[in-house]
Amino acid sequence: MTLTDLIEDYLLLWILVSVGLGIALPQLAVVTRASTLILAVMIGSISLTLSIEQFRGIDARTLGLVLAGHVTMPFLAFGVARGLGLSPELTVGFVVLGAVTPELVTPVMTELADGDTALSTTALVVIGIGSVGFIPAIVTLLVGEIDVPTTPIIQQLVVAVVAPMIVAVGARAWQPGRIGRYDAYYPAVSALMVILIIGGVTAANAAVIRANTSLLIGVGAGVIALNGFGYGVGYLVGRRASRSVRISSTLSVGMRDFAVAAALVVAAGLPTIASLPAVAFGVVEMATSAGLARWFSRTT
Repeated sequence: MTLTDLIEDYLLLWILVSVGLGIALPQLAVVTRASTLILAVMIGSISLTLSIEQFRGIDARTLGLVLAGHVTMPFLAFGVARGLGLSPELTVGFVVLGAVTPELVTPVMTELADGDTALSTTALVVIGIGSVGFIPAIVTLLVGEIDVPTTPIIQQLVVAVVAPMIVAVGARAWQPGRIGRYDAYYPAVSALMVILIIGGVTAANAAVIRANTSLLIGVGAGVIALNGFGYGVGYLVGRRASRSVRISSTLSVGMRDFAVAAALVVAAGLPTIASLPAVAFGVVEMATSAGLARWFSRTT
């Protein structure tokens, strides 16, 4: 087994270890000082696997349905947070989590589940670019009364999400052979960044986690509900399409990029507790998506 296999195949285990270390060693919160750089490397490395050819031939209507499902997620997240009576800071965290891009490993999970990988990849890129306007707008709409600074969010999205994605896709289009030579390593690099940022934001919340177990119960219930609702919405928007498209839409809507959400919250200067939903969601999502991928691959 190679080092890349060890990282990718046991990603859920490393995330759990990272969360445990973050709780045990609060000083690891220093990692969050480099959250912008970590996020840029995370997005850029996985985007190097995307080629222009993957975006051709996608049915516009099908893509539109997936995007419509994506738009519902921050509203569902807001409803879940309010329904559980969570604090304004945690509500912001849930809304950001609902509004961010699909999880970067969604195309991988879609491939493992025998779904439409090209659709998942295209949705990821389109949503990533559109997030510059969408996330600040939806945060202002839903939690504007909490006085969330949207300018830092826009700046972080441009610098750490959209720019690395565009540069990476452009680099692959320019030098496909040279970039493609290292395809086996890019997902592992991105996964390492996920492990780093989750450990850092967990450490930043260590005191809160230790002092308030009931808070974790509420947040845990919220992320389980949001993850389940997301899969349900994704299935519904793709229910009339082919099986492969239905699998892609289910995973693309239900999987939220928890690492991006956590890093974005910290980099934008929001209260660190607002990253707690993203940390909890990461653990839940990695387990459920792996289970769904296995179930889809075994059904016809």
